[in-house]
Amino acid sequence: MQRPIVSAVLTLACVLAMSSQASAEKPVELGPRPQRLAEDMEASALRSRLQACEGPFTATDFSIGHRGAPLMFPEHTRESYEAAARQGAGIVECDVTFTSDKELVCRHSQCDLHTTTDILDTELAARCRTPFQPAIFDRDGNLVQAASAECCTSDITLAEFRTLRGKQDRHNPKAQTATEFVDIKAGDSLGTLLTHRESIELFRDLNVKMAPELKAPSVSMPFKGMSQVEYAQKFIDEYEAEQVPASQVWPQSFSLADVRYWIENEPAFGRQAVYLDDRDGNPDFNHRDPATWEPGMTELADMGVNIIAPPLWMLLEAQGNELAAQGNEIVPSVYAREARAAGLKIIAWSLERSGPLKNGGGWYYQTLNGELPNPETKEPAVDVIRREGDVYRVLDVLARDVGVLGVFSDWPATVTFYANCMDSDR
Repeated sequence: MQRPIVSAVLTLACVLAMSSQASAEKPVELGPRPQRLAEDMEASALRSRLQACEGPFTATDFSIGHRGAPLMFPEHTRESYEAAARQGAGIVECDVTFTSDKELVCRHSQCDLHTTTDILDTELAARCRTPFQPAIFDRDGNLVQAASAECCTSDITLAEFRTLRGKQDRHNPKAQTATEFVDIKAGDSLGTLLTHRESIELFRDLNVKMAPELKAPSVSMPFKGMSQVEYAQKFIDEYEAEQVPASQVWPQSFSLADVRYWIENEPAFGRQAVYLDDRDGNPDFNHRDPATWEPGMTELADMGVNIIAPPLWMLLEAQGNELAAQGNEIVPSVYAREARAAGLKIIAWSLERSGPLKNGGGWYYQTLNGELPNPETKEPAVDVIRREGDVYRVLDVLARDVGVLGVFSDWPATVTFYANCMDSDR
């Protein structure tokens, strides 16, 4: 089958487009998971190549630590970041928000402390935007209203933030007490929270590059005199203060206004700014129909945007039943082809963040798991995600056919393993 985006001659060069900039060569620890996933694949040339692949393995920029390595370690903690680096992630992400005294810290959301830290088990629980409310049950024991709370970094100072410990992102909706809601289980590891600047220092020590994301505030802006523009500038200022070369940083935002601000006011950083595209949440947006894209891919390129990063399902399509039966099941989407035609580079997010792939993988695989029928061909939805090893089939199409720069993963070892095994220069 002819590859629709990257020619077969150049395909392996595109697999590791960022790997020429990878962290210094060093052995990494992948553990048993990557090989076990390869063993779970259906028989194919890819499976054979991966099964035959042996170390030592080295870090690669194709492997990006999404919040660190949160499949096992509390997200956005020192321990999670260190695990990502050990697994060969050449780039690691700190999501950035701010405290009540306008200091930048690493959290996925400004208001996730109630599920990602132990704040409700501390005196700071009294400072939360929404105090803990126990679950309500009817006479028959049926849950009527789930337990709830909302705690934000903007509720507390930096000094108070430093007293908290990170935990796995979960809570108990049936909780009657705050401790039950926090849901720290026996054997859970707790993590060390970091400021944005501390993450910069750590990443430099770990010899990894940086993909910080400026998170949308959950408070009205300006916040205590800090405007959105000042927030976006402060974000870059901390890299400049630490004398981090712009070439080592991929600043990200879901806000096109933030990306355009960096392009226009911090051009060295703006060249690698990443527009995180979540327009699929707009009911008027159809990832298969360029007429619904505002702005379109060419318009984005004309604005100076160089890199776009959608969820991985937007980059892939399942072919019809006849082609699927021939094994040619997964192909680049219209969205992916249009982005490449406009000269945009692509990063995909996020692997190993879904439920079991044997159950279809959920939201991140919705164009591949039978959830979305193809409105152009009128064919029924094709389910091509059937087992855990299919993660490598997805990775292979993203790398070879879509030609992505890199892939975010909650367990970077899997992407590191693939990148090393498929690097023709090894």
